[in-house]
Amino acid sequence: MTEFNQENNVSQFFQIHAENPQARLVQQVVEIIQGGGVIVYPTDSAYALGCHLGDKHAMERIKRIRQLGDKHNFTLVCSDLSEIATYAKVDNKDYRTIKAHTPGAYTFILNATSEVPRRLLHPKRRTIGIRIPDNRIALAITEQLGEPIMSTSLILPGDPDPLTDPYEIRDLLQHDVDLVIDGGYCGLEATSVISLVGETPEIVREGAGDISDFR
Repeated sequence: MTEFNQENNVSQFFQIHAENPQARLVQQVVEIIQGGGVIVYPTDSAYALGCHLGDKHAMERIKRIRQLGDKHNFTLVCSDLSEIATYAKVDNKDYRTIKAHTPGAYTFILNATSEVPRRLLHPKRRTIGIRIPDNRIALAITEQLGEPIMSTSLILPGDPDPLTDPYEIRDLLQHDVDLVIDGGYCGLEATSVISLVGETPEIVREGAGDISDFR
């Protein structure tokens, strides 16, 4: 396995087709993730930072980039519904809710299973964000990877909104990440966050996904 350490180097830059992601490039993305790399990749709401869910060092790099504290809820970006049950406790009602709104610009907060590393969880609530994006590049990466990407929106400290221009992202973060993927324009609003931990869904953040079903 290749070890990636980008602290003194310049990030790679892949242009991946938004509708027909090139298999060769997707495989290279997966190899970077598996090797401990931090990537910037497109989703259906905004660009995101991602790494291997089992890699503590890569997660710490993401936390430094975004200046995140220990209480930040990371998100697991999954390829499909079947993957969710491995990492989150989902009853029939939750399953129907998620199925009706995915793929889409939603992050669902659920109670985590023991498969999720403790460091990814909210320290008091043991919850995890789960998401299936409506973006072919993101889905191609997770499908090839065979497990979720540990992810968070690419919002830099002091900025109210996520970054949207991959060339600007490369200029800003070329010494902090291992790869920037240019997947074209993918929106500038973070996901809507819906908590399914309680008896009824709770809107935690209003974002790109239509939340009228949850009001």
